[in-house]
Amino acid sequence: MFLKKKNILHAVFLTGCIFLWACENTPQEIKDATDKKVGVEEAEKVNINYTLGGKIKSILTAPLMTHVQDTMPYIEFPKTMHVDFYSDSGKIESILDAKYGKYFETQSKILLRDSVRFIGLTNGDTLYCDELYWDRSRPVYQFYTDKAVQIRTKTQNQNGIGFECSQDFKDKWLKNVTNSFIKVPSSQFPDN
Repeated sequence: MFLKKKNILHAVFLTGCIFLWACENTPQEIKDATDKKVGVEEAEKVNINYTLGGKIKSILTAPLMTHVQDTMPYIEFPKTMHVDFYSDSGKIESILDAKYGKYFETQSKILLRDSVRFIGLTNGDTLYCDELYWDRSRPVYQFYTDKAVQIRTKTQNQNGIGFECSQDFKDKWLKNVTNSFIKVPSSQFPDN
């Protein structure tokens, strides 16, 4: 009887040791398992059409979109995004590219970062910057930044700090011009 109890105790002890050995986790694994997980949804090859009054206003495409359900929910475009903006007649009037975008749902505002390029197709003007906000709720200047920008036109390059413009890129305001260069064709230089 004593030998039987001893064998049972050994079996329980060995089972407990094996159980403890098999359940060993690193501190990072324990932290990852116990941290609060935020709801994240992912979509690939995204194509979002924004319409107003039955007319298409813009089409956004991106290779990856994540929707994060947090206290302040947001949508992120971490691997570039491209947007075509349409006039009321249905023609593309401007295009926008950025390597990163983040849409703040509660504010209806998008932060665009990293190699932002905004082109007005009616006049060929192009804006280059590292950070630009797109706020559809603003009446005139839906795009704005307080950071450094460069605007290239057919006849001039302008650098400045702070910028606002309309969606069609026709109505624009460069707040603080830091320098400006006028492009002159070589045919207009005087002969020596």
